[in-house]
Amino acid sequence: MSELFLSLLIFAAVATGSPGGATTLATASGAQFGLQRSLRLLAGVSLGLAMLMAVVAGGLGSLVAAWPQFQLGLRLVGSAYLLWLAWTIARQAGPDVDAGVEGGAAAAPLGVAAGALLLWLNPKAWSMAVAAAGAYAGLAGNAAVLALLLGAVFGLAAAVSLTLWCTGGAWLARRLQTRRQWRALNLVLGLLLVASIVPMWR
Repeated sequence: MSELFLSLLIFAAVATGSPGGATTLATASGAQFGLQRSLRLLAGVSLGLAMLMAVVAGGLGSLVAAWPQFQLGLRLVGSAYLLWLAWTIARQAGPDVDAGVEGGAAAAPLGVAAGALLLWLNPKAWSMAVAAAGAYAGLAGNAAVLALLLGAVFGLAAAVSLTLWCTGGAWLARRLQTRRQWRALNLVLGLLLVASIVPMWR
C-alpha cells in the first residue's frame, strides 16, 4: 500500500510539473504580474484539477471514456480556449520599462474561473484523471474515498508545481530590460501554449 501511495505522489508530481498548458500559463502570469497577483489563477488551476480528479474518481470517468462525442467536444472547445489564451499572452507588451508601470493588452491577471476552465476543457487532463483513478483504485475502499484522495494529492501537487513555474516567470521578468524583450518572451510563451494543443488531438 505504501509503495502504491508513493507511486501516486510521484505520478502527481510529474503530471503537474511537466511542461504544458497550465505551467506555461503560470509562467506567463508570473512574468507579467508576479507571484502575488497570480495566486488567483494558480488557485483556479489547482482547484480545477482537484475537482476534476474527484469527479472522475467518483464515477464520471467511465462515462466520459465511453462517450466519443463528449471527447471531441472537449477537444474543440478546449483548443479554442487555449488559442484565445495564447493570443492574449502573445499580444501583451509587458511592463513599461521606462515608466515602471504595467502596460500591454491585459489589465489584470486571469482569475480562478479561467484557471479552472483550463483543466476542465482539456481532454488530456480528463484522460490523466481516468488513468489515475484506474491505477490507484486500490488505495481506497470506495469511490468517495478515492475521489477525496486523488483530489487532495493532485490539487496540492498542482499548487506546488505551478507556484514554482510562476516564480520562475517572475524571476525571468526581472532580467528583461526592453519592451522588445518583453514582446519576444510573450510571443514565445503564446506559441508554447499553442503547442500544448497538439497532444490533445493525438
